[in-house]
Amino acid sequence: MTMRFENKVVVITGGTDGIGLTTAQMFAAEGAYVYITGRRQERLDEALKEIGNRAVGVQGDVSCISDLDKLYSKIRSDHGRVDVVFANAGVSESAPIGGIEEDHFDRVFGINVKGLVFTVQKALPLMSAGSAIVLTGSGAGSKGFANLSIYSATKAAIRSFARTWTTDLKSQGIRVNVVSPGMVLTPAMQTYLQNNAGSEEWMHQAIPFGRLAQTGEVARAVLFLASDESSFIGGEELFVDGGFVAV
Repeated sequence: MTMRFENKVVVITGGTDGIGLTTAQMFAAEGAYVYITGRRQERLDEALKEIGNRAVGVQGDVSCISDLDKLYSKIRSDHGRVDVVFANAGVSESAPIGGIEEDHFDRVFGINVKGLVFTVQKALPLMSAGSAIVLTGSGAGSKGFANLSIYSATKAAIRSFARTWTTDLKSQGIRVNVVSPGMVLTPAMQTYLQNNAGSEEWMHQAIPFGRLAQTGEVARAVLFLASDESSFIGGEELFVDGGFVAV
């Protein structure tokens, strides 16, 4: 196996299940020191066992600044640097335009936007030229799904961050890109499909490839954007969605 991340220090927020966990496993398999975050300590401990050697878990909520400070304090003490940030933590909730409540708005923007901004900002003092930042976007940021206006707006903001931060960080040699999954067979998606009869059939019809993505298909895109293989790619959004947004 190619060890593209031998002894690299990788931060993954929302790394306890789904895309985040699979990505953490792949980084670890290629030699990285992986730091993951999650809100539930029990699930965090389980994820660390699944990732294996060199994985460290720091319990916390990305929307809480003090929790992010705890994360980076631990990394500064252990290694003194960060090579890759995968700002992946996010939440999806729906509400119709006439039924948006303040706590819904604050929660979704707090995690998806505020949490992502400060995850990146607080990593920067530990990053140097050649480091990479990958943000988790979504096809929802480019589409108009009913009842998802707040969630979709957060993902459109993330797409904008990749552009502006590419400009902000060009002199430091730090690259920023977005990976935007479509419909992925995560634990959360499996629960959704079980509770919404007919939804999987609709998805299969809507996606040109005729199926949902596996988490590993998204994770491989993240590792590509984090590696030197994408050394001349910046400010881009890579859709991993079976052609859903493009077609």
